[in-house]
Amino acid sequence: MKIYRFRYRKKVLQGVLKEEFLFPISGSVFGDFRIGTSPFPISDVRVLPPVLPSKIIGIGRNYREHAQELGNPLPVEPLIFLKPPTAVIGHLDAVVQPPSSSRVDYEGEVAVVIRKKTRQLRDDDPVDEAVLGYTCFNDVTARDLQTKDVQFTRAKGFDTFAAIGPCIATGLDPAALRLKTFLNGKLVQSGTTANLIFPIPFLVRYLSRIMTLNPGDVIATGTPAGVGPTAPGDRVDVQIEGIGVLSNTFTRPSAKEDP
Repeated sequence: MKIYRFRYRKKVLQGVLKEEFLFPISGSVFGDFRIGTSPFPISDVRVLPPVLPSKIIGIGRNYREHAQELGNPLPVEPLIFLKPPTAVIGHLDAVVQPPSSSRVDYEGEVAVVIRKKTRQLRDDDPVDEAVLGYTCFNDVTARDLQTKDVQFTRAKGFDTFAAIGPCIATGLDPAALRLKTFLNGKLVQSGTTANLIFPIPFLVRYLSRIMTLNPGDVIATGTPAGVGPTAPGDRVDVQIEGIGVLSNTFTRPSAKEDP
């Protein structure tokens, strides 16, 4: 099942995609809901970020090849950072490159969406009930500021630096999700969650023992090798089998947005 959040006319709704139609739902996607019978053509709606998380938890260097391309050692434990919810944008929204950075990179990732309040999971606890589904994620990063600051907050926290979407897909096997990233139509990243250093069930349990995971929270599970810089006008497409394609263009702020 693919769950979308969208605007139709002046209403913000959630719905389930069936062929080319979105069937609105009543109730909460994090609990019980019903699927309606009066659909909207997906071509008539504006797709929004599928979730508005209270926090976005990023995992750094979770693919061996990516750590190697940046010249970093492999982590012994998950390398964790946070992105603010103010960074969230959706499918077809623009990523704004800040004037303070001269290199803004794309990072295509598989992201986990949490379904219910989760904390203190044990190593043998199942995680299926804690996970609503999976979505595409672009962990946009100001690489020069990341190098300068050492810690990640500024480099990954700018407005528009957390592209999520286009939907949340349920019922997928988290151990076998194929990810591809395209820059202006050219394949630049290709990976699978089978190659994660710390697999998704491990991450959910591990993080739940550090911080409470709330419904709608997002875990970005790391990016494979092939990250690179963007320029104004570039389009980045993050494609995950079973989910779809998250597409965003990169731009500079308009004159009145400059500080």
